[in-house]
Amino acid sequence: MPGATESSIRIGLTPVMLDDELHILNSWRNYLEQQLNRPVNFVQRSSYREITDMLLRDDLDVAWVCGLPYVESQDRLNLVATPIYQGAPLYRSYLITSNKQQAKSWSDLEGVTFAYVDPDSNSGYLYPNYAMMRKQLEPDRMFRRSFFAKAHRNAVEAVAEGLADAAAVDGYIWDTLARDNPALVQKTQIVERSAFFGFPPFVARIGFHQQDTVAFRSALVEMSNSSEGREILELLNIDGFMFTAPSLYQSIADMAQTAGRLP
Repeated sequence: MPGATESSIRIGLTPVMLDDELHILNSWRNYLEQQLNRPVNFVQRSSYREITDMLLRDDLDVAWVCGLPYVESQDRLNLVATPIYQGAPLYRSYLITSNKQQAKSWSDLEGVTFAYVDPDSNSGYLYPNYAMMRKQLEPDRMFRRSFFAKAHRNAVEAVAEGLADAAAVDGYIWDTLARDNPALVQKTQIVERSAFFGFPPFVARIGFHQQDTVAFRSALVEMSNSSEGREILELLNIDGFMFTAPSLYQSIADMAQTAGRLP
Protein backbone atom coordinates (compact mmCIF):
# COMPACT_ATOMS: atom_id res chain seq x y z
CA MET A 1 0.00 0.00 0.00
CA PRO A 2 1.18 3.57 -0.67
CA GLY A 3 2.77 5.33 2.28
CA ALA A 4 0.36 7.50 4.24
CA THR A 5 2.78 10.45 4.20
CA GLU A 6 3.42 10.39 0.44
CA SER A 7 1.78 13.22 -1.48
CA SER A 8 -0.71 12.03 -4.05
CA ILE A 9 -0.32 12.29 -7.81
CA ARG A 10 -3.25 14.30 -9.18
CA ILE A 11 -4.38 13.02 -12.58
CA GLY A 12 -6.85 15.03 -14.65
CA LEU A 13 -9.33 13.41 -17.03
CA THR A 14 -11.44 15.19 -19.63
CA PRO A 15 -15.05 14.05 -20.17
CA VAL A 16 -14.43 11.32 -22.73
CA MET A 17 -15.08 7.62 -22.15
CA LEU A 18 -14.35 7.44 -18.44
CA ASP A 19 -16.95 9.83 -17.12
CA ASP A 20 -19.25 6.98 -16.10
CA GLU A 21 -16.81 4.07 -15.90
CA LEU A 22 -15.93 4.19 -12.22
CA HIS A 23 -14.93 0.52 -12.05
CA ILE A 24 -12.21 1.17 -14.64
CA LEU A 25 -10.93 4.16 -12.70
CA ASN A 26 -10.86 2.21 -9.45
CA SER A 27 -8.85 -0.61 -11.03
CA TRP A 28 -6.51 1.85 -12.72
CA ARG A 29 -5.99 3.80 -9.50
CA ASN A 30 -5.09 0.61 -7.61
CA TYR A 31 -2.65 -0.42 -10.33
CA LEU A 32 -0.91 2.97 -10.42
CA GLU A 33 -0.67 3.20 -6.65
CA GLN A 34 1.03 -0.20 -6.54
CA GLN A 35 3.46 0.77 -9.27
CA LEU A 36 4.26 4.23 -7.92
CA ASN A 37 4.01 3.42 -4.22
CA ARG A 38 2.06 6.60 -3.52
CA PRO A 39 -1.58 7.70 -3.55
CA VAL A 40 -3.27 8.54 -6.84
CA ASN A 41 -6.29 10.82 -7.25
CA PHE A 42 -8.25 11.05 -10.48
CA VAL A 43 -9.84 14.46 -11.07
CA GLN A 44 -12.67 14.76 -13.60
CA ARG A 45 -14.20 17.96 -14.94
CA SER A 46 -16.96 18.72 -17.43
CA SER A 47 -14.84 20.52 -20.03
CA TYR A 48 -11.42 20.23 -21.65
CA ARG A 49 -10.62 23.83 -20.66
CA GLU A 50 -11.12 23.17 -16.95
CA ILE A 51 -8.59 20.35 -16.95
CA THR A 52 -6.07 22.33 -19.00
CA ASP A 53 -6.41 25.37 -16.74
CA MET A 54 -5.99 23.26 -13.61
CA LEU A 55 -2.84 21.71 -15.08
CA LEU A 56 -1.38 25.12 -15.95
CA ARG A 57 -2.20 26.42 -12.44
CA ASP A 58 -0.35 23.44 -10.93
CA ASP A 59 -3.60 22.13 -9.46
CA LEU A 60 -2.93 18.85 -11.30
CA ASP A 61 0.31 16.95 -11.91
CA VAL A 62 -0.57 15.07 -15.08
CA ALA A 63 -3.62 14.83 -17.31
CA TRP A 64 -4.99 12.87 -20.25
CA VAL A 65 -5.76 15.66 -22.68
CA CYS A 66 -6.66 16.19 -26.31
CA GLY A 67 -3.94 17.00 -28.81
CA LEU A 68 -5.31 20.52 -29.33
CA PRO A 69 -4.84 21.78 -25.73
CA TYR A 70 -1.41 20.14 -25.77
CA VAL A 71 -0.17 21.99 -28.85
CA GLU A 72 -1.69 25.27 -27.65
CA SER A 73 0.22 25.03 -24.32
CA GLN A 74 3.18 22.96 -25.48
CA ASP A 75 5.71 25.38 -23.96
CA ARG A 76 4.17 24.82 -20.52
CA LEU A 77 3.57 21.07 -20.68
CA ASN A 78 5.75 17.96 -20.97
CA LEU A 79 4.65 15.04 -23.12
CA VAL A 80 4.55 11.92 -20.93
CA ALA A 81 3.10 9.05 -22.98
CA THR A 82 0.68 8.35 -25.81
CA PRO A 83 -1.83 5.50 -25.97
CA ILE A 84 -1.36 2.86 -28.65
CA TYR A 85 -4.59 2.16 -30.50
CA GLN A 86 -4.90 -0.58 -33.09
CA GLY A 87 -1.13 -0.88 -33.21
CA ALA A 88 -0.17 2.81 -33.45
CA PRO A 89 -0.31 6.02 -31.36
CA LEU A 90 -2.91 7.42 -33.75
CA TYR A 91 -6.62 8.06 -34.11
CA ARG A 92 -9.06 9.72 -36.50
CA SER A 93 -12.08 11.97 -36.43
CA TYR A 94 -15.31 10.43 -37.72
CA LEU A 95 -18.07 12.43 -39.35
CA ILE A 96 -21.22 10.54 -38.36
CA THR A 97 -24.90 10.96 -39.17
CA SER A 98 -28.08 9.24 -38.15
CA ASN A 99 -29.15 6.30 -40.25
CA LYS A 100 -31.98 8.46 -41.57
CA GLN A 101 -29.57 10.86 -43.27
CA GLN A 102 -28.42 10.31 -46.86
CA ALA A 103 -25.33 12.51 -46.62
CA LYS A 104 -22.18 11.27 -48.34
CA SER A 105 -19.87 14.17 -47.47
CA TRP A 106 -19.61 17.46 -45.58
CA SER A 107 -21.20 19.23 -48.54
CA ASP A 108 -24.45 17.29 -48.00
CA LEU A 109 -25.02 18.63 -44.48
CA GLU A 110 -26.64 21.94 -45.33
CA GLY A 111 -29.59 22.67 -43.05
CA VAL A 112 -28.86 19.97 -40.45
CA THR A 113 -28.49 20.20 -36.69
CA PHE A 114 -24.83 19.50 -35.90
CA ALA A 115 -23.25 18.37 -32.62
CA TYR A 116 -19.73 19.51 -31.87
CA VAL A 117 -17.99 18.01 -28.83
CA ASP A 118 -15.98 20.76 -27.11
CA PRO A 119 -14.29 23.98 -28.29
CA ASP A 120 -10.91 22.47 -27.32
CA SER A 121 -11.43 19.11 -29.01
CA ASN A 122 -9.39 18.36 -32.10
CA SER A 123 -11.58 15.61 -33.56
CA GLY A 124 -14.82 17.15 -32.32
CA TYR A 125 -14.27 20.80 -33.23
CA LEU A 126 -10.96 21.91 -34.75
CA TYR A 127 -10.74 19.25 -37.46
CA PRO A 128 -14.39 19.42 -38.61
CA ASN A 129 -14.16 23.20 -39.01
CA TYR A 130 -10.85 22.82 -40.83
CA ALA A 131 -12.37 20.16 -43.12
CA MET A 132 -15.29 22.42 -43.97
CA MET A 133 -13.02 25.38 -44.56
CA ARG A 134 -10.97 23.32 -47.03
CA LYS A 135 -14.19 22.63 -48.92
CA GLN A 136 -15.07 26.35 -48.81
CA LEU A 137 -18.08 25.65 -46.60
CA GLU A 138 -19.19 28.06 -43.86
CA PRO A 139 -20.55 26.21 -40.78
CA ASP A 140 -22.31 29.31 -39.42
CA ARG A 141 -24.37 29.50 -42.59
CA MET A 142 -24.57 25.82 -43.47
CA PHE A 143 -26.06 24.33 -40.31
CA ARG A 144 -29.57 25.10 -39.16
CA ARG A 145 -28.28 24.81 -35.60
CA SER A 146 -25.17 23.58 -33.84
CA PHE A 147 -24.34 22.90 -30.19
CA PHE A 148 -21.62 21.47 -27.95
CA ALA A 149 -22.39 18.02 -26.55
CA LYS A 150 -19.43 18.32 -24.08
CA ALA A 151 -18.32 14.70 -24.57
CA HIS A 152 -17.82 12.39 -27.55
CA ARG A 153 -20.21 9.85 -26.10
CA ASN A 154 -22.85 12.56 -25.70
CA ALA A 155 -22.41 13.55 -29.35
CA VAL A 156 -22.88 9.96 -30.52
CA GLU A 157 -25.97 9.65 -28.32
CA ALA A 158 -27.35 12.94 -29.67
CA VAL A 159 -27.14 11.63 -33.23
CA ALA A 160 -28.48 8.19 -32.31
CA GLU A 161 -31.48 9.65 -30.47
CA GLY A 162 -32.32 12.31 -33.06
CA LEU A 163 -31.19 15.38 -31.09
CA ALA A 164 -28.66 16.05 -33.85
CA ASP A 165 -28.50 14.97 -37.47
CA ALA A 166 -24.71 14.76 -37.59
CA ALA A 167 -21.59 15.11 -35.45
CA ALA A 168 -17.81 14.89 -35.57
CA VAL A 169 -16.40 12.54 -32.93
CA ASP A 170 -13.24 10.76 -31.85
CA GLY A 171 -13.07 7.56 -33.90
CA TYR A 172 -11.63 5.65 -30.94
CA ILE A 173 -14.67 6.56 -28.87
CA TRP A 174 -17.10 5.56 -31.65
CA ASP A 175 -15.25 2.26 -32.11
CA THR A 176 -15.29 1.57 -28.37
CA LEU A 177 -18.99 2.35 -28.12
CA ALA A 178 -19.54 0.02 -31.09
CA ARG A 179 -17.87 -2.71 -29.03
CA ASP A 180 -19.56 -1.95 -25.72
CA ASN A 181 -22.93 -0.51 -26.76
CA PRO A 182 -23.69 -1.73 -30.30
CA ALA A 183 -27.42 -1.01 -30.07
CA LEU A 184 -26.63 2.70 -29.64
CA VAL A 185 -24.01 2.96 -32.38
CA GLN A 186 -26.11 1.02 -34.89
CA LYS A 187 -28.39 4.06 -35.05
CA THR A 188 -25.50 6.03 -36.56
CA GLN A 189 -23.28 5.69 -39.61
CA ILE A 190 -19.80 6.89 -40.53
CA VAL A 191 -19.82 9.26 -43.48
CA GLU A 192 -16.12 10.14 -43.52
CA ARG A 193 -12.90 9.35 -41.64
CA SER A 194 -10.18 11.96 -41.31
CA ALA A 195 -6.47 11.45 -41.79
CA PHE A 196 -4.61 10.11 -38.75
CA PHE A 197 -3.64 12.37 -35.85
CA GLY A 198 -1.54 11.81 -32.74
CA PHE A 199 -3.71 10.09 -30.12
CA PRO A 200 -4.73 12.26 -27.13
CA PRO A 201 -1.68 12.10 -24.83
CA PHE A 202 -0.83 12.13 -21.16
CA VAL A 203 1.02 15.36 -20.33
CA ALA A 204 2.59 16.76 -17.16
CA ARG A 205 2.81 20.28 -15.82
CA ILE A 206 6.24 21.79 -16.42
CA GLY A 207 7.02 21.85 -12.68
CA PHE A 208 6.31 18.17 -12.07
CA HIS A 209 9.60 16.56 -11.00
CA GLN A 210 11.44 14.80 -13.80
CA GLN A 211 11.84 11.61 -11.76
CA ASP A 212 8.10 11.58 -11.05
CA THR A 213 7.36 12.09 -14.75
CA VAL A 214 9.64 9.20 -15.68
CA ALA A 215 8.09 6.97 -13.00
CA PHE A 216 4.57 7.76 -14.18
CA ARG A 217 5.53 7.14 -17.81
CA SER A 218 7.08 3.81 -16.87
CA ALA A 219 3.95 2.77 -14.98
CA LEU A 220 1.85 3.44 -18.10
CA VAL A 221 4.27 1.79 -20.53
CA GLU A 222 4.59 -1.30 -18.33
CA MET A 223 0.82 -1.89 -18.18
CA SER A 224 0.95 -4.24 -21.17
CA ASN A 225 3.50 -6.43 -19.36
CA SER A 226 1.26 -7.46 -16.45
CA SER A 227 -2.05 -9.31 -16.31
CA GLU A 228 -3.63 -6.58 -14.18
CA GLY A 229 -2.44 -3.88 -16.56
CA ARG A 230 -3.67 -5.79 -19.62
CA GLU A 231 -7.11 -6.17 -18.08
CA ILE A 232 -7.36 -2.40 -17.65
CA LEU A 233 -6.08 -1.79 -21.18
CA GLU A 234 -8.73 -4.17 -22.52
CA LEU A 235 -11.43 -2.21 -20.70
CA LEU A 236 -9.99 1.03 -22.10
CA ASN A 237 -9.84 -0.56 -25.58
CA ILE A 238 -6.22 0.41 -26.14
CA ASP A 239 -3.11 -1.71 -26.69
CA GLY A 240 -0.82 0.12 -24.29
CA PHE A 241 1.24 3.29 -23.97
CA MET A 242 4.49 4.49 -25.52
CA PHE A 243 6.79 7.49 -25.40
CA THR A 244 6.36 9.74 -28.43
CA ALA A 245 7.90 12.97 -29.71
CA PRO A 246 6.04 16.31 -29.89
CA SER A 247 6.30 16.11 -33.68
CA LEU A 248 3.52 13.50 -33.61
CA TYR A 249 1.11 16.40 -33.00
CA GLN A 250 2.42 18.71 -35.73
CA SER A 251 -0.60 18.18 -37.99
CA ILE A 252 -2.89 19.36 -35.18
CA ALA A 253 -0.63 22.37 -34.58
CA ASP A 254 -0.78 23.20 -38.29
CA MET A 255 -4.60 23.15 -38.25
CA ALA A 256 -4.66 25.26 -35.09
CA GLN A 257 -2.37 27.80 -36.75
CA THR A 258 -4.60 27.92 -39.84
CA ALA A 259 -7.60 28.45 -37.56
CA GLY A 260 -5.85 31.35 -35.79
CA ARG A 261 -5.48 29.52 -32.50
CA LEU A 262 -1.68 29.50 -32.72
CA PRO A 263 0.61 32.33 -33.89
